[in-house]
Amino acid sequence: MKNHYIGIDIGSTAAKTVVFDGEKVATSFILPTGWSSKETAARIKEHLGGLGFIVGADNTKVIATGYGRISVDYADKILTEITCHGKGGADLMAGDCVIIDVGGQDTKIITVENGAVARFLMNDKCSAGTGKFIEIMANRMGVDIEDLFTLAEAGTPISISSMCTVFAES
Repeated sequence: MKNHYIGIDIGSTAAKTVVFDGEKVATSFILPTGWSSKETAARIKEHLGGLGFIVGADNTKVIATGYGRISVDYADKILTEITCHGKGGADLMAGDCVIIDVGGQDTKIITVENGAVARFLMNDKCSAGTGKFIEIMANRMGVDIEDLFTLAEAGTPISISSMCTVFAES
């Protein structure tokens, strides 16, 4: 029987789940987080069971990260996003790298040196410059996010401030 390693990242807007069988990604899926990270964790567990991955089985290990990581009460281990990004980046880039994570509520810049997180910066005061800011600006302009990227590529770069999302929308 193969071992299964399940990574769950419950973010502020989306919950991402990946199942690794030791050789390849066996499955992955994304669910909206909704109002309750606890309910999202339960939906993930139920969905995994429906796919044949039994949480709590001897051959299954679960690691949780993200905004709602504490809500995954069936996790074998809980790690911060910074740690997970650092480990993943070091593995994917075979050593040193810089990771930029534009999340729903914050943006992180993580520097990995010699395979470990050396330092990180994070905006944690408001949602300016986050995924939510980008989503709100696209909605306000009447375009979807893909269209916003196309418009950005065609435009001329300008300086913007770290304007509050609510103020920028109005």
